[in-house]
Amino acid sequence: MSDPVEEARAAAAAARTAADEARRLADEAAARAEVLADALEAQAVATQAAAAPPAPDTASPVGREAPPAPATEPAVAETVTSGEPAAGREAPPAPATEPAVAEDSAPTGPAEATTSVPTADTGTGTVPPDRPAEGATDGNPADGAGPTPAAPTPTAPTPAGPTPAGPLSATGVDAVRTGYAVEGTAVEVGALVNGEALPDVQVRIPLGMLNRHGLVAGATGTGKTKTLQVLAEQIAAAGVPVFAADVKGDLSGLAVAGSANPKLLARTEGIGQDWTPAASTTEFFSLGGTGTGVPVRATVSGFGPLLMAKVLGLNDTQESSLGLVFHYAEQAGLPLVDLTDLRSVLTYLTSDAGKGELADLGGLSKQTVGVILRELITFADQGADTFFGVPEIDTQAFLRTAADGTGIVSLLEVPGVQDKPAVFSTFLMWMLADLFNELPEVGDQDKPKLVFFFDEAHLLFSGASKDFLEQITRTVRLIRSKGVGVFFVTQTPKDVPNDVLAQLGSRIQHQLRAHTPDDAKALRATVSTYPTSEYDLGEVLTSLATGEAIVTVMNEKGAPTPVAWTRLRAPRGSMDPMPAAAMSAAVEASPLFATYGTPVDPDSAHEILARKLEAAAASANAAAAEEEAAARQADAEVAAAKQAKEAAAAAARDAKTEERERAAAQREYERTQREFEKAERAAEAKRSRTTSTRTTRTTRSSRGGGDALSDMLGGGLGGTIAKEVVKGIFSTLRRR
Repeated sequence: MSDPVEEARAAAAAARTAADEARRLADEAAARAEVLADALEAQAVATQAAAAPPAPDTASPVGREAPPAPATEPAVAETVTSGEPAAGREAPPAPATEPAVAEDSAPTGPAEATTSVPTADTGTGTVPPDRPAEGATDGNPADGAGPTPAAPTPTAPTPAGPTPAGPLSATGVDAVRTGYAVEGTAVEVGALVNGEALPDVQVRIPLGMLNRHGLVAGATGTGKTKTLQVLAEQIAAAGVPVFAADVKGDLSGLAVAGSANPKLLARTEGIGQDWTPAASTTEFFSLGGTGTGVPVRATVSGFGPLLMAKVLGLNDTQESSLGLVFHYAEQAGLPLVDLTDLRSVLTYLTSDAGKGELADLGGLSKQTVGVILRELITFADQGADTFFGVPEIDTQAFLRTAADGTGIVSLLEVPGVQDKPAVFSTFLMWMLADLFNELPEVGDQDKPKLVFFFDEAHLLFSGASKDFLEQITRTVRLIRSKGVGVFFVTQTPKDVPNDVLAQLGSRIQHQLRAHTPDDAKALRATVSTYPTSEYDLGEVLTSLATGEAIVTVMNEKGAPTPVAWTRLRAPRGSMDPMPAAAMSAAVEASPLFATYGTPVDPDSAHEILARKLEAAAASANAAAAEEEAAARQADAEVAAAKQAKEAAAAAARDAKTEERERAAAQREYERTQREFEKAERAAEAKRSRTTSTRTTRTTRSSRGGGDALSDMLGGGLGGTIAKEVVKGIFSTLRRR
């Protein structure tokens, strides 16, 4: 439905309400006028009865002395107004035009001067119409004093209280007084405002109802931070630890006693506050050491996969995969200390060295791991890496009390949190989740174990995913039974999701502004969430002064209290920030600083996996070197084999060549042998033929000589020489 339609309907409803209110006021004015007329008539009768017998003497003094009557007759008119209980009516606030109605209704005559007497704006009473005027006795002639010169001043019975000049009737004021009455310990919020502050009508929150959570809302500069300071001081003074995020640095004044000034004392006296300066025991913390305070850190393992998935905005598949990674890291002895460790494990499980680690569990998709890694990088860029680390803070440090029994106020200094909303919301949700897991169930107690203030709550919910909002809603709903109260401090109630807003039992609403259509719509939505009251909340919420608020809480029985326009108490601590030097000195003197002040870089998943990967790389290099050496050796063996083969082939070729040469030489030798033998045989044959003539030749030779070569070759020596010659030529000689 469009906004113009809603606005038209709202305007129509407002017009109907205004018309009804106008009719109610008119009816009440008419009734008061009737009562006033009856009273004046009764007074006139009483005056006439008390006068002397001669009528002129009675009437004339009245007419002469009537002018002084206005000094006394306001009580007459006011009694008529406040005397409505005698007529069975309740006194509502009188509108500005009602005196004129009374004038028109008043009879003329001896008491005519009373027609100009104001009604609702005076604080005295008068005689109800059903009672005789006591002043008639004072003017009775029987007393011997003669006729009185003027109408006697009636004495009315003292009413229960003055008719309120503000929006609440006397009944409404009494309802507030009764509704905020507390038997046990309570946190004093302030005094009811009904035109002016009523010191005798105090507005308070039962201490045992603080674990029903609450909301402090209002536009910038309306006093939200001081309200938080007032609540924190009293809660701590009652022995309950307090944790608050000091976004702007204003709350550090809790640790310093305030200083009095006339304006402050006048305000506190006007609301019934017996103000004295006092400082609260305060401990300062900072996220990861950014800022002044004891560093607050948490490990990724301690943060857990579910909350991490909510913070990163992962879907169900990615959340399941992240849970598998946390499971593997725990089983493999890989501590997840910071975001670097988580990124290292994710990278390892998708690498060649680690992708088989989760094969039995389904493995991880590279696409899913890629999404998670990108979200982690964005998360780290928002400053979250400063929060994760060791030493991890023990949340029990936020539940301590001081030596005097008062609760310690733990202030988380988060300068520049507007630039790091993810870090702020991540820490707060981790702390609540850790407290929920660590604290036992205690149910309802006289006082909570811890009260937690979410300042600038819109930073927690702005842009949060649906799953994250569900996580917050679940935690807020269930942590009540652990004795922890949560108060959200923000600018408008619309900054808090409806499901969370529905869990808040106490509401302190400072001024709202409706300068834009969206603001007007938010104002109407806010008004619709309050219980029915005599207030026109749409007007009141936009006209509250600084330090005033509309309050409704839960009483000791768990029922909502009446809506109360409240002027809030002033803090007893300093309203100025604590000096930086004093804050630094307080941090260094804290016993927690020695434990958590110095960061530690432990042997975690990143280092373990780095060594594992280095060892794997070294093994791979060694294996590669061995493979390379084996390859070289194989190549050398192949080369040697080839060379040997070539040598063998060459040797075979040489042997074959030599064999051929030998064969050729043998053949040549055999040929030569054959030729030689042939020659020898020929020579033998020749010798045989010449045997017969040898004697003759011998004789002839002896006488005349013969052929020397033939004789040599033909003899034994010649044969030997021939064989050696052949052997030298052919290097061999086969024997047969």
